[in-house]
Amino acid sequence: MAAKPLTVAEVMGLPAVVDIVVAGRAFGLGRTTAYMLARRGEFPCRVVRVGSAYRVPTADLRRELGLESVPTPPAPGARSQPIVTKFQDKRRTRH
Repeated sequence: MAAKPLTVAEVMGLPAVVDIVVAGRAFGLGRTTAYMLARRGEFPCRVVRVGSAYRVPTADLRRELGLESVPTPPAPGARSQPIVTKFQDKRRTRH
C-alpha cells in the first residue's frame, strides 16, 4: 500500500535534503517501492547515496514535481527586500 502523498505545502516546507521515504511520498510511492527504484537507479529524481542511506536533494524533488516556480511565503522575521539589492543600494549612496 502506498503512503499518503505529500501536499504541495508539505513539499515546499521540506528541508534541503530528505530521505528516500519522504521523497517517495512526494511521488505517491510506498517505502518498499521507493527503495527498490533507488537501488535500481530508477527513482524519478536524483538520489545521493550517503553511506548506506539514500538522500534526495529537495531542489531536485521540486523540479521533478514541477514545483520549482511555486512561490514560498517568507519566513517570519525575514527581510522583505533581497540582500543583494540592499548591498547595491548601499554602494549607490556612498561617494
